[in-house]
Amino acid sequence: MSTTAKDIKNNNMIIDIWSDIMCPFCYIGKRKFENALHKFSKKDKVHVVWKSFDLAPHMETNTDINIYEFLSVFKSIPMPEVKNLTAHVTNMAKDAGLDFNFDTTVAAKTKKAHQLMHLAITHNLQNELKEALLKAYFIDGKNIDDIETLIVLGTSIGLKTKEIKDTFENEKFLKAISDDIQEAKNLGIQGIPYFVFNKKYGVSGAQHESTFLDILEKSYTDWERLQEHNIIEVIQGDHCDVDGNC
Repeated sequence: MSTTAKDIKNNNMIIDIWSDIMCPFCYIGKRKFENALHKFSKKDKVHVVWKSFDLAPHMETNTDINIYEFLSVFKSIPMPEVKNLTAHVTNMAKDAGLDFNFDTTVAAKTKKAHQLMHLAITHNLQNELKEALLKAYFIDGKNIDDIETLIVLGTSIGLKTKEIKDTFENEKFLKAISDDIQEAKNLGIQGIPYFVFNKKYGVSGAQHESTFLDILEKSYTDWERLQEHNIIEVIQGDHCDVDGNC
């Protein structure tokens, strides 16, 4: 998923965020980032682009097992440790104002959700859909690999049923998903959530909102300076010039 012509026209600073729907820290990090953005005086000049990252590309949705059983196998850890980990994450979420309910969470493959996210960006509804998907997964116990569930979630934020069905029937946006994942690899991203501010500053994990606010201020100052003075920062290397000197 690339920056759209509308973003360029609107002249906004871009923040790219790699995340997956099944990642609890992505939801916690999203909320902390949003809290920081709300306090940022230039928030109207910031555009967020959500990038796909697949934590479990080879998994298949199995509604016959609960999330604890899935995590025990997926992470190769005993059930008591899984329960301790999810309890700890639930407390972290609560501190961020989120009420996780792992007892009802469905361990679902997220490929279709990422496809829907890429459809949403074409309508500038990505932020709304991201919130709806994360809430559905971690709070409402919805199966986000189920097409009917995704239609309900998509139409609730303004997407059209016909477009949603067409996205899945024709497997649209699969290349956009793989491009996001490849870009993450190129950047050396090992974990999510991962935030890239103005293509320059990387922030890994669900940081405190003060950390997000600090990097918002710093990255925006840099971006604004380049916009005002039309400056392109250049890293020089071996080259040939227009006079043929090499």
